[in-house]
Amino acid sequence: MSLLIPCPNQPMNPMNSSLRRRQFLTACGAAGLAGLATEKSASALQSSSLKNCPVCVFTKPFNSLSFDQLAKAIAELGFDGIEAPIRKGGHIEPEQAHEKLHELVEALDKHGLKITLMTTNVNDPDDPMTERMLRTAATLGIQRYRMQYVHYDQATPIKQQLQRWRNQFKALAAMNHDFGITGLYQNHAGGKYMGAAIWDLAEVLDGLPKSDLGMAYDIRHATVEGGTSWPISFRMIRDHIDTIYVKDFQWNGSRVTNVPLGQGLVKPQFYKLLADSGFDGPISLHEEYLDHRDPKLVPQHLAAMKQDLATLKSQLK
Repeated sequence: MSLLIPCPNQPMNPMNSSLRRRQFLTACGAAGLAGLATEKSASALQSSSLKNCPVCVFTKPFNSLSFDQLAKAIAELGFDGIEAPIRKGGHIEPEQAHEKLHELVEALDKHGLKITLMTTNVNDPDDPMTERMLRTAATLGIQRYRMQYVHYDQATPIKQQLQRWRNQFKALAAMNHDFGITGLYQNHAGGKYMGAAIWDLAEVLDGLPKSDLGMAYDIRHATVEGGTSWPISFRMIRDHIDTIYVKDFQWNGSRVTNVPLGQGLVKPQFYKLLADSGFDGPISLHEEYLDHRDPKLVPQHLAAMKQDLATLKSQLK
């Protein structure tokens, strides 16, 4: 039986939802630009320290654990929360979120943890599952979710695709606004992904308030794509960044190999640049150099995450 707790300060009156969404879409451009300017001004006044940023961990390797086992293990490692895969093949299937998501929230709460963000298959505001998922998450107090990627069609002009995604993301941002939840799009390296190059994602997000739809900035993928120029694209996209993803890699010939944090090509200067930018949002640690599909490796994953967390904390000045 689903246990739904009213979300504070987030009225869920479906009679007003369409009106609010239309109002949001009308005002989005001007409000978004004004909001970004305000955020930039406020950011310049913040202390350049990352020590108080909440740190969560992506729990993709732990499907074999019960919710209570998962919560206990992550709390013992010293994280503030988790990035929970609530998607196909994740801790909870999307179709079951309405009935089961509260069980995960309650298990985490017993250990002083929360779902900092959830990883989803959401990116289409017209999919009936989208509204149901967002309503359930917002009602349970979940503030952020990562969106599903969109891929380029090699047969369609790039500008045409960017405009289509801009319209799609604008409508999704309006829905997020209704529910008081933030959607995040992650940059992912690779020729098929919109957002790999950063500039294209900046164009799609232009004018959208970060509180409704922003970016999960992944320094590993940004370094793979940007080489030594990633600081420039970081500056370009900075006002849209809500959450940071950290992990590391090395080149093995022409292939990318994931490695423990601090042992690859992600430069420590990233954390100084991040701190100097006034960032104070969540940081999500991704440990992806062990096979997440093998339940026998759970102890190794926990040990690896503990070591990566220690490395990360040493970088947060």
